[in-house]
Amino acid sequence: MSLHTPYPPRIIARLDIKAPNVVKGIHLEGLRKIGDPGTIAQRYYNEGIDEILFMDIVASLYGRNNILDVIESAAQNIFVPMTVGGGIRTIDDIVAVLRSGADKVAINTAAIGNANFLKEAAERFGSQCIVLSIEAKKHGEGQWEAYTDNGRERTGRDAILWAQEAEALGIGEILVTSIDKEGTKKGFDTAIAGIVRSKVNVPVIVCGGAGRAEHVIDLFSSSHADAAVCSSIFHYDLCSIPQLKKRLIEAGVGVRP
Repeated sequence: MSLHTPYPPRIIARLDIKAPNVVKGIHLEGLRKIGDPGTIAQRYYNEGIDEILFMDIVASLYGRNNILDVIESAAQNIFVPMTVGGGIRTIDDIVAVLRSGADKVAINTAAIGNANFLKEAAERFGSQCIVLSIEAKKHGEGQWEAYTDNGRERTGRDAILWAQEAEALGIGEILVTSIDKEGTKKGFDTAIAGIVRSKVNVPVIVCGGAGRAEHVIDLFSSSHADAAVCSSIFHYDLCSIPQLKKRLIEAGVGVRP
């Protein structure tokens, strides 16, 4: 359990959306089609997922957001928090996503270009609604650089310092995705997870690398992350949501039922 929050750690399913499909890659590249987003999201909700993260992975690249219909449809029958990321560039984008049924927005590229956007968004919608999304790639011992555009573009910014700066601007959560680990099914980058967790007071959500239950147990026990984001482990039926929660409980991790 996190040292920074009284709440049990969360299990979040990530759905990367490209056009009408859920896709999955490795290191955010080489995408493979998984299936229909509405069907997959409904299945994960029925199985007991705590939250769902929808990422429009081409929105920033093409300068548009095509995910609203997916969210609006999902919101009819899914009653866990939903976060939407990808292509969130303006206050109007946030309004549109929240009106479609999302509870939170994850912002990366637009915030790198204009950090004050985070402050403005948090003041307008409340900190609990605004998630800083950091795509991090390791560049030396204890050093990670923040990337944008679904891991395509370097920013030259230190990911740890960026997390701290964003917290000061009023964001409510930080989503850290390890580009190095993403899609590998070899375990999370617990090093960056632990460092970010120790440097900020807002919840830290960690994504990239879950391939089996032990990886999630290790993340929570070693880094005190507030949430683990999983995709391959569910998409490829490596471990179901009920099985994962059962393993976590057996390991002494007090997850939600």
